[in-house]
Amino acid sequence: MLFSSVVCFAATKIFKVIKIDEGMTTDVYVSSVIPIGAMFAMTLWLGNSAYLYISVAFAQMLKAIMPVAVFLLGTAFGLEEMNCKMLAIMSIISVGVIVASVGEITISWVGVVYQMGGVIAEALRLIFIEIFLKKKGVRLNLISMMYYVSPCSAFCLFIPWLFLEKPKMDASISWNFPPVTLFLNCMCTFVLNLSVFLVISRTSALTARVTGVVRDWSVVLLSAAIFADTKLTFINIVGYAIVVLEIHQVLPKMQPDSVGILRYFGESCQQDGPCI
Repeated sequence: MLFSSVVCFAATKIFKVIKIDEGMTTDVYVSSVIPIGAMFAMTLWLGNSAYLYISVAFAQMLKAIMPVAVFLLGTAFGLEEMNCKMLAIMSIISVGVIVASVGEITISWVGVVYQMGGVIAEALRLIFIEIFLKKKGVRLNLISMMYYVSPCSAFCLFIPWLFLEKPKMDASISWNFPPVTLFLNCMCTFVLNLSVFLVISRTSALTARVTGVVRDWSVVLLSAAIFADTKLTFINIVGYAIVVLEIHQVLPKMQPDSVGILRYFGESCQQDGPCI
């Protein structure tokens, strides 16, 4: 998030290639931007902590329950409409995640708790973004949105790092971050954040999370192929297949605009700058 803050600051204040949109007030920042930044920080902290206890593939399988969390929270906040068919589909998705979890060879419940906490935080972040963009009527371009959210999220991450992570790093004999790997990681995160804001602004939080399952499935397969400690069992695959099939059932039931996500990316390229 510090990288995103620096990039946005440089683009808007130093090189001035993008103009910061007006409309941000203290009230909007406190009531909307801070909750989004805090939930983003919580997502990163809990989600990354989970990787210390569970495999990358299993973590992505647990993330498959995200559409259920987003749907239930969206219903609670009045963004989604509850109906029996959608509730049944979400229940089957939950069963698929449970089946995938049962099939995990070496399961760490500490890692599961971390990952589930990250799922709830991510679901709340997506809901808060949709409320900010659609309910409060604030229209910002992508860089402007990141310009306000990233510093808040970086500050929220700095506090637990200072008290929990820094003492461990100081006690370590040696630690280093490969600069190329770190830079590529930061760039991927920055682009991913921009794409999430764009998808939510044009569709909904539920759509953003459902389409994210395609990414999760890719990560599961790639991690199983790359990392030697990642082993997929037959039950893992069956459970995750249930999730993917049920999510396929969700797509036709979304808003008409939700299916044409790629079309919106094409439209945004024709504007002076993508608006949210």
